Amino acid sequence: MTSPDPEPDRTPALDEHGALPGGDTPPAEGGISGISHPEPVEVRRAWGPWPAVLIVLLAVAVSAMLVGMLVVLA
Repeated sequence: MTSPDPEPDRTPALDEHGALPGGDTPPAEGGISGISHPEPVEVRRAWGPWPAVLIVLLAVAVSAMLVGMLVVLA
């Protein structure tokens, strides 16, 4: 296996200053291909109607309490 950052004096196609001459590409990167185990399937399900209904009912209840407090104070 090759190192992702090889020694400049052992890298082919580099000039004496360690730079690439025009037209050449840098050496390929080292790495590991593939995965070690299967990835779990992503869950793509929405919440459904019940959480939205509960949130709306809670918002309506809080709004009613705030309006009731304003009426009592006025």
